[in-house]
Amino acid sequence: MKILALEISTARGSAAWLNGEVDLVREWPNDRKHSGLFFENLAELQKQFDLPKTIIVGLGPGSYAGTRIAISTAIGLQLAANARLMGYPSICAVETEENEYCVIGDARRSTFFFARIRTNDLVEGPTLLSEAELKEKLDKLEDKMPIFSSEPLPQFERAAIRYPSAQVLARLAQDPERSFSLPPLEPMYLREPHITMPRSATTT
Repeated sequence: MKILALEISTARGSAAWLNGEVDLVREWPNDRKHSGLFFENLAELQKQFDLPKTIIVGLGPGSYAGTRIAISTAIGLQLAANARLMGYPSICAVETEENEYCVIGDARRSTFFFARIRTNDLVEGPTLLSEAELKEKLDKLEDKMPIFSSEPLPQFERAAIRYPSAQVLARLAQDPERSFSLPPLEPMYLREPHITMPRSATTT
């Protein structure tokens, strides 16, 4: 199965190609405002392999712009390759050997998100909480429960930096029993999308 995986929802971008025993991964520092390195690494990956049969994209939560770029790119590649396209929560593909873990992140506007993952499935959240609410929730977790974040959050002492991995996404894409998002793909929203409506034209 020729699988291409794309993940640029956090500060570390990655792309992976999986085809039987062949497994190639490229990673880079991901500037959420500049996607040049993403396309450079993707081009290098494509030079070495045929067209994919399956394309999987990390859907966040994280950088909305990064996730949208990954989705748009995947759609273009899907059309060129006539491939199957699907998405999966990035937080369910964190690079770790732990079977169960929690992920937290800054959701802006003085809020944070909390999610719990078991065997790469989302079993709770993402839920929006205030700083005080999140600290209280983390205090109630088992002492051995890993807590990950893709950005430094010094106010939460137990949080360790871990990133989603395109390689993990590619391997998950091989599981026919797993529930994937199908087109049209959208980033995972922590809040309802805000749409600014144009002012109605006044008539005279």
